[in-house]
Amino acid sequence: MTKGWKRSCYCGQVRVSDVGREVTLMGWVARRRDHGGLIFVDLRDREGVVQVVFNPEVSEEAHRLAHDLRAEYVIAVRGEVSRRPPGTENPKIPTGDVEVLVKELSILNESRTPPFAVEDHVEVGEQVRLRYRYLDLRRPRMQQNLLMRHRAAQIIRNHLSRRGFVEVETPFLTRSTPEGARDFLVPSRLTPGTFYALPQSPQLFKQLLMVAGFDRYFQIVRCFRDEDLRADRQPEFTQVDLEMSFVSEEDVREVVEGLLQELLGELLGVQIQRPFPRLSYEEALERFGTDKPDLRFGMELKDVSDLVTGSSFRVFSEAVAEGGVVKGLVLSGGAELSRKEVDGLVDLAISLGAKGLAWARVASDGWQSPIAKFFPRELQQRIAERMEADEGDLLLFVADSREVALDVLGRLRLDLAQSRGLIPSGEFRFLWVEDFPLLEYSDEEKRYVAVHHPFTSPREEDIPKLESSPLEVKARAYDIVLNGHEIGGGSIRNHRLDLQRRIFRLLDISEDEAREKFGFLLEALQYGAPPHGGIALGFDRLMMILCGEETIREVIPFPKTQRGTCLLTGAPSEVDPKQLKELHLKLDL
Repeated sequence: MTKGWKRSCYCGQVRVSDVGREVTLMGWVARRRDHGGLIFVDLRDREGVVQVVFNPEVSEEAHRLAHDLRAEYVIAVRGEVSRRPPGTENPKIPTGDVEVLVKELSILNESRTPPFAVEDHVEVGEQVRLRYRYLDLRRPRMQQNLLMRHRAAQIIRNHLSRRGFVEVETPFLTRSTPEGARDFLVPSRLTPGTFYALPQSPQLFKQLLMVAGFDRYFQIVRCFRDEDLRADRQPEFTQVDLEMSFVSEEDVREVVEGLLQELLGELLGVQIQRPFPRLSYEEALERFGTDKPDLRFGMELKDVSDLVTGSSFRVFSEAVAEGGVVKGLVLSGGAELSRKEVDGLVDLAISLGAKGLAWARVASDGWQSPIAKFFPRELQQRIAERMEADEGDLLLFVADSREVALDVLGRLRLDLAQSRGLIPSGEFRFLWVEDFPLLEYSDEEKRYVAVHHPFTSPREEDIPKLESSPLEVKARAYDIVLNGHEIGGGSIRNHRLDLQRRIFRLLDISEDEAREKFGFLLEALQYGAPPHGGIALGFDRLMMILCGEETIREVIPFPKTQRGTCLLTGAPSEVDPKQLKELHLKLDL
């Protein structure tokens, strides 16, 4: 950089209060406009854009150099802050009332023509954006997302520190404990034939920290899972990890609610009410078709199985007779939909796994529907009352197994709300989901598997049923949901060795296997392990919601594609054969 130049402030920080002050700014040329005698440049840095003006009457040298400026050149300017002439103000930006009259210009570096304009409103394919991520990150929207992420991390650290939490780093190179998603494995050069695993979470280490007496631990930590990717998943991700000793579920909820209340208040100026509402796992499924419901709109599912049991419409009556259900939802004002639009909903339901979708428009003289003839007027009214439907509404029904009906209508509910603009913007609705089953039976593995993880404690009153009725046992687990996204999950843990061994036996994990995989934890539980529990919040997913983005890739600086590749660096890549030899590895492709 030119000797003697020192930045006095960021471009986006210049205000009317600085008029008359000399400033030194450094940044990138966002736009250059040559008006003959005057040259205007929008100068950009991470805090925003300010207009700088090159006037030959102020500096002929600076004006001469400004003719060579192009988009994304890196420059430094020194000049005086001035009010913009009346009528030229730009109310769309914070610096829109001022400009800087340049006295000196230094071109710090030139730039090739970028593959896309570094502006928010320009549509660029994600493949190109990720290939040139360092340019994409110059865009104001992306910079604001990452700055908000930084501020959120600060708020979280400060809040938890005030609450007595201690930040402790846990290992990245650990042993493989394959319960859940696949591990990323790292071969050991010093011990041929053995592997480290990158942690899917710090679960076991944070439990050991409770045994060690640290009482309240937290970490904003990187985790790794080798799994198929979706819009809100990445192979490496960040979570806010918490663990506490001598606590109940209520204590964990109180800490998390206080943290999120302060976070949204400080970050967005949004006041959220506590305590957050709660739903049992079963109630969430019955009312919304999912265990992570979006509460920003209604359209709750209704069960009409008992009303249609004896109906002459065999699709409904036979589904109930075979142990299934008939569930429905109401689209308010949906009677106005055309037959083509209704047929589109039927096709959508079938694509989601339903055998079909029955429908009826509610009119003053009864249903308007191909199935209306099967339902007497009185029964139509009883069904409409059960579903809380009014004249002009559209009734939608799925008759199938309980699992299929709930899943299809839950997804249809969300699709309808999104497509018809029923979801209010700028609203944040939190929800705790609790009363999860401890175990579920896997037909694929032919054994019981943990719904959350094998270290979750069963409810005290259900412990006697562990061996006799394992599927009836409820877990001391809890998920937190925001706007239809699960942003965290946690539980009270098994702190007694005998109980942990019983859980392992139910999961068909033998004593030898348990000792091999988790021996260090089982040993630690014998040395005065306190009752403890915690939670992990998905930091990327939380920031995606708070920033108003659709995918977590928009709040991660260098994300992978949905195929798990980095288009910027070319990872994953082949390695030198010498490296494979050092690791005692041979490829069998």
